[in-house]
Amino acid sequence: MFERLGLIGCGLMGGSFALALRQAGLVRQIVGFSASPGTTQRALELGVIDRQAGSAAEAAAGADLVLVAVPVAATEATFAAIRATLGRDTLLMDVGSTKSDVVAAAERALGAALPCFVPAHPIAGKERAGVDHADAALYRGRHVILTPMASSGAAQLAQAQACWTALGARLVEMTPAAHDTTFAAVSHLPHLLAFAFIQGIAQQPDGPAILALGGPGFRDFTRIAAADPRMWRDIFLANRQELLAQLRAHQQALAQFEQQIVAGDGAALEQLITQASGIRAAWHMDSFKPGT
Repeated sequence: MFERLGLIGCGLMGGSFALALRQAGLVRQIVGFSASPGTTQRALELGVIDRQAGSAAEAAAGADLVLVAVPVAATEATFAAIRATLGRDTLLMDVGSTKSDVVAAAERALGAALPCFVPAHPIAGKERAGVDHADAALYRGRHVILTPMASSGAAQLAQAQACWTALGARLVEMTPAAHDTTFAAVSHLPHLLAFAFIQGIAQQPDGPAILALGGPGFRDFTRIAAADPRMWRDIFLANRQELLAQLRAHQQALAQFEQQIVAGDGAALEQLITQASGIRAAWHMDSFKPGT
């Protein structure tokens, strides 16, 4: 049981965490702050938080659990703002989609409070951001990646593991570098491809007419292109080296398909499709097990 959650960022991810903690009976009071006062007020109206704070430092003051749920580009400034308010036994977590940059930001900004920090990335979300879409069940059954640092306190790591487990999440521990390589491939690049695909159609002379005839396959493939532009801008730039490496790898894969289409080689083209189809048919979202 946590006495107080200091929630910095009362949007979808932070709001869902607060609701899940409350539903599980794991917190007595939730104090929230967002850069937009309207967001904090809405979180109060929805019962996501119990009290509004006027600053990140005020939200963190006196909290034994602090969750930073801000765009990754704002992480370092947030850490610097709350550093002096963190108690020795406070657990500090984030929900950022990149980890090497967040760890570096923590090392620069947290000072003596660094042992409080256990980096986290819940693999969950919705197309629509904002506290109005917060959901207590958002993390249930979903992977949460922890990337503990050598400086992370043993007590804080144990608390982080227990907290996410109590919310129904499935824990995986990775290094920050391994995390960023993995999620450049399975999250960041797919979003980039979805954005580029929409642009590629829209920029054609008959783009609007083409888009109007998209069916279920188009809908499913492009769903993530409706995601928050500023959030994904920050993620792409924060993980740029890994994302660029994935872009190069997939350009080679596209070139293989292009080569066989240009050559009119149906057998080779079918082989490429069969390989990809078989891999996808064998995959399911919950197939990962720690250690595999």
